[in-house]
Amino acid sequence: MIPTLLHAGNPGPFTGDGNWTYLIAGDRPALIDAGVGKPAHLDAIAAAATAGPADVVVTHGHADHSSGAPGIQARWPSARFLKLPWPERDGDVPWRPLADGDIVITDAGPLAVLHTPGHSPDHIALWHEDSRTLFVGDLLVLGSTVFIPASDGGSLADYLASLERLRQLSPVRAWPAHGPVIEDPIGLIDHYTEHRRQREAQVIGALAAGRETVDAITAQIYQDLKPALIPMARESVLAHLVKLEGEGKARRGGVGWAAVR
Repeated sequence: MIPTLLHAGNPGPFTGDGNWTYLIAGDRPALIDAGVGKPAHLDAIAAAATAGPADVVVTHGHADHSSGAPGIQARWPSARFLKLPWPERDGDVPWRPLADGDIVITDAGPLAVLHTPGHSPDHIALWHEDSRTLFVGDLLVLGSTVFIPASDGGSLADYLASLERLRQLSPVRAWPAHGPVIEDPIGLIDHYTEHRRQREAQVIGALAAGRETVDAITAQIYQDLKPALIPMARESVLAHLVKLEGEGKARRGGVGWAAVR
């Protein structure tokens, strides 16, 4: 499975070099993720699939993945738009709802829909079993970690469970929405799991040292961080605290958080 890579043209502080979208060519072309509606991206889709995509499968409802759907719909009205529902974020696009275990038919073979929440509640990955290839959206990105927006539908516990689900498939390649192709998905999953374990230990250590608020814990763990990245760091700390709370290892109360002994 070697898709056609089409760049969405949206670099930025939260998207890095920008998003990849993936076209699976054939008589019924399938586009994975919708980009943000840039004219150059729409033109690239047209160049790769003259009649446009038959299906547009969106991995999740964050704007850098889904906000291009109306532009695609306007240019190719016959296209179908598919995603797992997130009612608060899905807007007016005529989405066809996906569910875990559904199959998306492409000319390169079936793609199995895997509900993989954590980065967002509606996140999916797509599994091409014949080539043991995954389209992973924002689950994996080479050279960085994945943002878990704990105050906007993110869950670290769910994310780690989603990583483990991918591990059980033994994929040999992963196509991410950001960054280059991942040729060792299992190695990256192992790295992520260890990184989160280390970060959790730092959060527990900060609580033990009397840091009670998300801001105080963030300041202790993320020293010398660029100001633009501090909100993301705060969300990461909150995600760890919520996970620890769910495990009975931390509690909220008073002015902030405390470790449970």
